Amino acid sequence: MPSIATWIRKCDEHWFTLIFSRYPDLTVHNARSHPVELGQMDALLLSGGGDISPGFLRQAIAEPSLIVDTDCERDEWEFKAVGEMLLSGKPILAICRGLQVLNVAMGGTLHIDIPDHDNAETANIQPLRHSSKAVHRFGAVNSSHHQALERLADGIEVEAWSASDGIVEQARLRSHAFAVGVQYHPERHPLYLPLFADFFDRVRNTG
Repeated sequence: MPSIATWIRKCDEHWFTLIFSRYPDLTVHNARSHPVELGQMDALLLSGGGDISPGFLRQAIAEPSLIVDTDCERDEWEFKAVGEMLLSGKPILAICRGLQVLNVAMGGTLHIDIPDHDNAETANIQPLRHSSKAVHRFGAVNSSHHQALERLADGIEVEAWSASDGIVEQARLRSHAFAVGVQYHPERHPLYLPLFADFFDRVRNTG
């Protein structure tokens, strides 16, 4: 049975439980609650959460007080997991904080604090514009975050931006068989089920 490694906060588990219940043929291992042997995993799901700890960032921080809700244990696990999955070529789906982790792990930087993107849980409020290469195209997304991608890491290609301010909302690592990141929260609305279906199909093929 294919296995997915992840780290999901307790407050987010209910969202993902609904998603995972659609795929009983896959096993999900949450590193927050038990050790996960990455070498035995077939894919990586990077979920949302607090900010990346300053020690993992690749930039100077002018206002450290803007970085909140950090978890060094989670940072260490996720950065290690990204490295191993990229090396092995296994599928990666990165959500919100996860997209930021992927970008930073590969050498990119972040906007440390941005306005007007952290005021929604489930409502689709950020209209998007897409690149011609975008595979998944959603007209508007449920953007809920205060940090986002600034300088893109080498190899990351943007597929969608916020139409209002150009914030990166969807990106893909083109050199990887499947490494997709979104700044919005697809787990919170059935509109985005095709994104998960795409990811889980890749996991099955890998496993």
